Amino acid sequence: MITNLPTELLRTFIAITDSGNFSLAAKQVNRTQSAVSMQIKRLEELIDKPLFIRDSRNLKLTADGLTLLGYARRIIKLNEEAVSMLKRPELSGWVSIGLPDDYVTRFLPEILAGFSRNCPHVQVEVTCEPSQQLIKRMQRLELDLAITTSPTSEVENTQLLQSDPMVWVTSEQHLQHEETPLPLALFPDECYSRRWAIKALEIAEIDYRIAYTSATLMGLKAAVSAGLAVSTISRSIIPPGIRELSIEEGFPPMPSASFLLHRNPESEHTIVDSLAEHICKAFSVRGE
Repeated sequence: MITNLPTELLRTFIAITDSGNFSLAAKQVNRTQSAVSMQIKRLEELIDKPLFIRDSRNLKLTADGLTLLGYARRIIKLNEEAVSMLKRPELSGWVSIGLPDDYVTRFLPEILAGFSRNCPHVQVEVTCEPSQQLIKRMQRLELDLAITTSPTSEVENTQLLQSDPMVWVTSEQHLQHEETPLPLALFPDECYSRRWAIKALEIAEIDYRIAYTSATLMGLKAAVSAGLAVSTISRSIIPPGIRELSIEEGFPPMPSASFLLHRNPESEHTIVDSLAEHICKAFSVRGE
């Protein structure tokens, strides 16, 4: 026979453990103290185990009570999430998001799939541009949301999604990383990753030459895959056919970049908040 644990009993159980006594818990759940006692008695009967060690001074959980407490909190949280999700008003309209081209295949499918299941009537407009261009668009309030990389996490109207180490990469099929001077494929002058790469090589006293420049990561990856140069990218977006170069191979360590979520403060909040929630969830799952 299946035993069900009613959420009202679990809420009372949590209230007692958090408050430390039955009388305070009774006030929190809007019941009399005798009713609260009956609820705990009913819960103990359902699981056929005592939940509290009772004495004149203290109220302590038994080992089974501690076990149940963890499950109770999770059950109540899931219950609240389910009710909140199902009672949401059906959203319609459109939302715009910008992100660099290298994020499209890595992150966007998961984000859009989850968002479309919950908001099937919302149109999503996607803009793919380098981070610097997206930041300018956000400053002009042309997008609702944008995902960019940054050398710092302290940027106004942004949320840190993930910190990701920058690493040196080379082709799995070529040996351009053994050449002297070292051929580099880098972003244009204004990009922080270019400055980081050059500074790291100069500190390590490694001779280099700029062999290839591209404003997009797809362009840099093409140069690396073709064996024209080595480059630096975020570790989490290393594509097939390209591998990371290690310190043991003579390549200096690099700082970590910040993946940031930019929000337009003037955008309609309900739809934008929903998409932002799915973005944060996608990054948190990948970070686990």
